[in-house]
Amino acid sequence: MKHLLGEKLNLDWKVAVVTIVSTLLLIVDHYYVFTDYKHWDRFIFYLVIPLALILVLFRENPKQYGFTLGDWKLGLAYTALGILLMAPILYLLGSGDELMRVYYRWLLPGLPWNTFIDLIGWEFFFRGWILFTYLRRFGHDALWLQAVPFALAHIGKPDIETLSTIFGGFAFGWVAYRTKSFLWPFLIHWFISSFVILVAAGAV
Repeated sequence: MKHLLGEKLNLDWKVAVVTIVSTLLLIVDHYYVFTDYKHWDRFIFYLVIPLALILVLFRENPKQYGFTLGDWKLGLAYTALGILLMAPILYLLGSGDELMRVYYRWLLPGLPWNTFIDLIGWEFFFRGWILFTYLRRFGHDALWLQAVPFALAHIGKPDIETLSTIFGGFAFGWVAYRTKSFLWPFLIHWFISSFVILVAAGAV
């Protein structure tokens, strides 16, 4: 009988909540629009809702999920290094790419605030809420685990960008883990996203 039932499951209820809710939010974001602007939907889905769950359901301090400056000196160093390394690569890949130009040109008029609003929630979602929940349970493997839904959420974007996201997601997770803050990967990601739009649109 014991063999048929298997061993007792040792599940972490917070990991279950984060996994289920984050998956549902990504699906809802893909299929539905609730405000006039998609970036405001994502601000609500990926920042407001996770923060509300941390405060009301988990009864924890958001600082435990990277909602803090963390090691700001290290964060500034990583941010500067990330910008210096990525700027020439992004320029080479994005300039003259017709697919990227068509995909991104409509985002140009709203810069930089459209990417700011969109990505601050996006980064807290992956590099704050999911990452720090998974770190408690899975240790360093959480760096790869949070990168998987991040990469899958890019499907539909230009292929060269989507193919890189499993590695970019890991790198962003590493920065958040080392600095104990989602802010620094957010700043790097904000630069990358805004710069790609500028390059693809031929504005730089």
